[in-house]
Amino acid sequence: MTAAPRAIVLRSAGTNCDREMVRAFDMAGASVDLVHLDRLCAEPKQLSGYDLIGFPGGFSYGDDIASGRIFAARVRECLYPALRDAAGRGVCMIGACNGFQVLVQAGLLPGPASGEPWPESAPTPSVALADNASARFIDRWTGVESDPASPCVWTRGLDSLPDVTRVLPIAHGEGRLIASPETLAELKSGGHVALRYSEDVNGSADRIAGLCDATGRIFGLMPHPERYLDWNRHPGATRLDEQTRSTEPPGLTMFRNAVHAVSAAHA
Repeated sequence: MTAAPRAIVLRSAGTNCDREMVRAFDMAGASVDLVHLDRLCAEPKQLSGYDLIGFPGGFSYGDDIASGRIFAARVRECLYPALRDAAGRGVCMIGACNGFQVLVQAGLLPGPASGEPWPESAPTPSVALADNASARFIDRWTGVESDPASPCVWTRGLDSLPDVTRVLPIAHGEGRLIASPETLAELKSGGHVALRYSEDVNGSADRIAGLCDATGRIFGLMPHPERYLDWNRHPGATRLDEQTRSTEPPGLTMFRNAVHAVSAAHA
């Protein structure tokens, strides 16, 4: 019997979606550990034993200075070499909301161009997640669109779902993706844009809701797929037909996609 892939979810002071992400990996078929960032920084080699890595949402370290900034600074200082090695061996990583902010600021997204190696040191961030255009915290469900041509393993099959179910919850104050025109063009031509909002919700360039690296295995998004593992979370759950409810929600599908991807790699 093949052992279940191993997933690790990193937590710190202020994260508040870590248990939901643990549940997502567990429901998708992985064996999951919830580990504090301090413990991992003390022994980064622990990451070598995992196939999947999750950076959860919340308000890590109170979002002092900026959202995700302190968590990302610790990742750059303590964990970048271990995470670079993990990326090189095909580990799937996800960062949701605050976790996406961390991945961007830590230099893990959008990552190097296809075929290029990861740099020895954490690169300078090339994109940023700034205050929403409305200057307000946004907490709502919104439609999302995935590109079937994207290499992102997490979003496979989402484009074929009915519009009514292809939605995700968002809850952020700093989710507006900004980049230079040159960088934005590179993101699109390089297949890094894995997910878009179906409408402009926060002023993000090109309605970008999520990015992946060139391999499609490292994925960050502002929406919260870990909050959409059950149909009763859907805002119109009582109006969904039985056929729809007999399938699994998109949030769970995203985590299952990644678990299948790492399982196939080790088969």
